[in-house]
Amino acid sequence: MTAIEKFYIENKVVVITGGAGLLGCKHAEAVIEGKGIPVLLDISQAAVNIADRRLKEKYGSACKIETYVVDITKREEIEKIAGELVERYGHIDVLINNAANNPKVEGDAANMKAIQFENFPLQMWMEDIAVGLTGAFACAQVLGNIMAKQGKGVILNISSDLGIIAPDQRIYQKDGLAEEQQTVKPVTYSVIKHGLIGLTKYLATYYAQKGVRANVLCPAGVYNGQNEEFLQKLTNLIPMGRMADVEEYKSTILYLISEASSYMTGSTVIVDGGRTCW
Repeated sequence: MTAIEKFYIENKVVVITGGAGLLGCKHAEAVIEGKGIPVLLDISQAAVNIADRRLKEKYGSACKIETYVVDITKREEIEKIAGELVERYGHIDVLINNAANNPKVEGDAANMKAIQFENFPLQMWMEDIAVGLTGAFACAQVLGNIMAKQGKGVILNISSDLGIIAPDQRIYQKDGLAEEQQTVKPVTYSVIKHGLIGLTKYLATYYAQKGVRANVLCPAGVYNGQNEEFLQKLTNLIPMGRMADVEEYKSTILYLISEASSYMTGSTVIVDGGRTCW
């Protein structure tokens, strides 16, 4: 097998949580371009329908794409989908834990508001942890066990540059607002993204003798229409002077889930324009 051929994942079944989101869809594109079969899991039926349509418009209606509406905090739902996939294909090859209650600057996320750490609601803490960390744990339990019985498989957790460093709250602040009115990157984001790195190392060593590899990707923020003030503050913290383009992680994803990275497990892969160097 040549170096290029190792990147192909032909007919491999790749489960992607949060698969209908911005990066989830790009992970799916990487799978399709690698000749694999993406399985998009998401909690929103509308988002799943849009993602499915857009992928088929781009790659042709004949490309294989599986979609499921699922709450990944409920193990029984994961088990049901896993059973259906094994019955249909006979194997599950890759899990990409991508789902999160993502606090986006450009969106209207409930957890990306003027909520200071001291006032962060316990219920919101529990909801964020349930999706971003417990969901990853539950999917790894169910699908990791299937892969271990197969004797091969890959788990890829999606962390963040903020799984390596703390958020710089100054980039979210606006002049003229009182402290209690300032937007704050939520504590849950840091805890979840750091936690995924720990989960990865645990899985890598736990499954090492069973043919299952586990790695974690720490991407930086992706440009998606953020306001100019925020962009200027953030890019000043990045040696390359810009946010990531939405297309820039696809090749790294394909590398990490393919045989091209066959001797890599327990690794933390940082792709952040150099931000964590400073």
